[in-house]
Amino acid sequence: MRLVGEDTFAAFGLPGAPGTDAFWATARTPASIPDGEGWVTLFLRRGCEPASVGFESWSEPVPLRRWGDTDCWYAEVRMPPRLRVTYQFLVGDAACADPLNPAGAGGDRSIAATPDTPAQPHWPDLGADDVLPVPRTRIRWNSARLGGRRTVRVHPAGGGGPVVLLLDGDDWLYLHPAMTAFDAAVAGGELPPVTLVFLPTTDRGTEFGCAPELWEAVRDELLPLVAESGVPADRDRLVVAGQSLGGLSALYAALEFPDLVSRVACQSGSFWWTPDAPDLADPLGGPVGGTIAARLRERPDLSGLRVAFDVGEHETRMLPHCELTETLAEGAGATVRVSRSPSGHDRAGWRHALLRDVAWALA
Repeated sequence: MRLVGEDTFAAFGLPGAPGTDAFWATARTPASIPDGEGWVTLFLRRGCEPASVGFESWSEPVPLRRWGDTDCWYAEVRMPPRLRVTYQFLVGDAACADPLNPAGAGGDRSIAATPDTPAQPHWPDLGADDVLPVPRTRIRWNSARLGGRRTVRVHPAGGGGPVVLLLDGDDWLYLHPAMTAFDAAVAGGELPPVTLVFLPTTDRGTEFGCAPELWEAVRDELLPLVAESGVPADRDRLVVAGQSLGGLSALYAALEFPDLVSRVACQSGSFWWTPDAPDLADPLGGPVGGTIAARLRERPDLSGLRVAFDVGEHETRMLPHCELTETLAEGAGATVRVSRSPSGHDRAGWRHALLRDVAWALA
């Protein structure tokens, strides 16, 4: 990390004396300038308390430095080429979004992207104060198999069609505007009409492990409720979209419930998973490909499966687990698509792949 000199603020497109009203009137960050093969990105915060920039699954927090005795706090952060990352300001025990950045992810997170990062069509910039739209149709699901009561939202994008089951559905409702993005992609002709089902989870570690209860409940309880909701929904062309542990669960469902799941969009699947891995000091340090790879080595017939794999190109420790799983799935007969997103293990990087890979799964 370099120290910022007064002239350097102008290099980031920020003229004027730092901390003055004129400076803050035009300040917009993060802002990046080239640095060798990568970038240096400037983050600014206006305030009176020390703070840090906290990044999601990419870097340790970076402390902000104060400019003299002003209310201007800043950090220069070296970033590699092609990186989109979620971040927030950490102030004591609190966290907040960046008010100088219009690209938000929920009320307390923002999104930074280096200038060489491809755009994400259909995903609007929403600030911390914007309210995301939610589907009108909601299902009260009292699950006998899983226990507890959940609210599942259902949205017919373009009038409805094949069911797209979005695991970690609350994240796609309240952090990232999937409803808006799918509507835009359908309207643009990049997706056929689909019916989005936003599936919330109460215990990711338990529900998204390699166990049958979740998928029995989806098959026997949730999907019949969707059929009764009055929203047009083609359950015979179900796509399951999951990320991280959700990606693990989606591929597990395709292996163990092939009559239910034959199309999968998987981003950064946690294929390091074994039953004891979550309790280890280094969960990713176990057998490459974990339980899923062991199951795939049994050479199940996956000729009826279409599965799109995506993982962040900066997820260096995830890549071996994902690469082996991709190879074994294709070797078992699945129709496989493989891509890499310009991100780490971060929902901000999975957004474009989500739309693209659902469209491919339905092709």
